[in-house]
Amino acid sequence: MTAVATKRPAGDADERTQLVGWLDVQRSIVRVKCEGLSEADAHRKVLPTSPLMTVAGLVAHLRWNEYSWFQLNLAGVPDTGQTPWTDDGHVDAEMFVDDVPLAQLLDEYDEECARSNALVATLPLDALEQGTYRDDNPGSTRFILCHLIEETARHLGHLDIIRELLDGRTGYTK
Repeated sequence: MTAVATKRPAGDADERTQLVGWLDVQRSIVRVKCEGLSEADAHRKVLPTSPLMTVAGLVAHLRWNEYSWFQLNLAGVPDTGQTPWTDDGHVDAEMFVDDVPLAQLLDEYDEECARSNALVATLPLDALEQGTYRDDNPGSTRFILCHLIEETARHLGHLDIIRELLDGRTGYTK
């Protein structure tokens, strides 16, 4: 068995290195789960009760989660219409990507992850969200990193299942 795309952080690394490192590991597995998929399979709806749960839809969802948590929430960048969400739109609008090539979605995800890491590098782990947050309880950089590790890993589980249903491929190594 070969290693995942990004090496795990050292066991004795500092907290920031651990958090960013583990998030980068999860992010890198997203691309591994997409390797070798045709466009048709990347957009194939294999779960009748969840038609937005496609490989492409999940990649887009992960990209916009990165943007939402790090740029909108943590940095406080205002949404000036660049996101797929609208007040009267579908709650999962970011997953409507039937006409977007998987390679483009993966590149956009990688670019967003790089922006997230660049932002995190400038902030203390205790820095609080500057944008919209829930319940008058802003999250810290640390909280958001932990949440994105969980969020990305959870959706990797979905990608595992969808990939296995598509072509039988299992695992997360190259």
